[in-house]
Amino acid sequence: MVNRTPRASMSMRDRMGKLDVKVSPYLYIAPFFLLFLITGLFPILYTGYVSMHDWDLIGGQGEWVGLQNYQAVIDAQGFSKALRNTFSIFLLSSVPQVIMAIFLAYMLDANLRAKTFWRMGVLVPYVVAPVAVGLIFAKLFAEGSGLINAGLGIFGVDPIGWQSSIFPSHLAIATMVNFRWTGYNTLIFLAAMQAIPRDIYEAAIVDGVNRVQRFFRITVPMLRPTIIFVVITSTIGGLQIFDEPRMFDTSGLGGANRQWMTMTMYIYELGWGPRKDFGQASAVAWLLFLIILVIGMVNFAITRRIASTGGAPNRRTRRLFKSQARPVSEGANR
Repeated sequence: MVNRTPRASMSMRDRMGKLDVKVSPYLYIAPFFLLFLITGLFPILYTGYVSMHDWDLIGGQGEWVGLQNYQAVIDAQGFSKALRNTFSIFLLSSVPQVIMAIFLAYMLDANLRAKTFWRMGVLVPYVVAPVAVGLIFAKLFAEGSGLINAGLGIFGVDPIGWQSSIFPSHLAIATMVNFRWTGYNTLIFLAAMQAIPRDIYEAAIVDGVNRVQRFFRITVPMLRPTIIFVVITSTIGGLQIFDEPRMFDTSGLGGANRQWMTMTMYIYELGWGPRKDFGQASAVAWLLFLIILVIGMVNFAITRRIASTGGAPNRRTRRLFKSQARPVSEGANR
């Protein structure tokens, strides 16, 4: 009589092993999704619930009003100003920021002396507290006694209304944002550049490709996935900007005519200002969430379109690499 107990025991171990392989990955990632459910998804859904009510900061929940809060904030003049200011500051900060970060990363990727010192130096502005940056730049861009206008006066330029005009105020706030975040994005691009195989650069150098051509034909094409990531994160952060415009003057209201009031500042004014209207503040928050979601979907569509070519060099570079690698391999075979 054959004893089948060991075979049954082995079969049980196999089933437990397969179950472990299938279940373990979900258990490993479960803490993140649980934390996101508590701190991310629930506040978003609860904000949507609040936006459907006449909700007061002190009085609490009122009656159900449906989409009336959304209609009220869309018709309000403050919403259109906040939306205009947010996109203006976002474009003035994010676009130059990404371009400067790529060029700085390319310079730091070269053979420099004291590489660690320069690489850590570009990250120092990111460590500075946003409130401190806002206070310092508010003094620099002050209209009456600011250092920027004083320097322009030396060259005969009339003082610029950094805090009274729309575009100059946006430019000043964008300068603050670029000061803080350019170094952070530079290190992200630098890490991506260091992952590019050096053999491709060596083959291009042997073929006579100069430094500028190597940058635009090798570095930039192979940085496309990283560029997309930085653009998406900069978009999310740029549309939620609050600290810099809030600290740009002493009142913190976005200017006398709300010329630099952003969407997040408008949310703060509606919810915690004199009106204390949590319903309309939640409606603006949800509209901002939908705007960011739409822009994120557009970025995702662009990502899928260029995914097939985003991580590879162009055809000429691949031919250069193959032409230089072929004699080496033939010589080794001989």
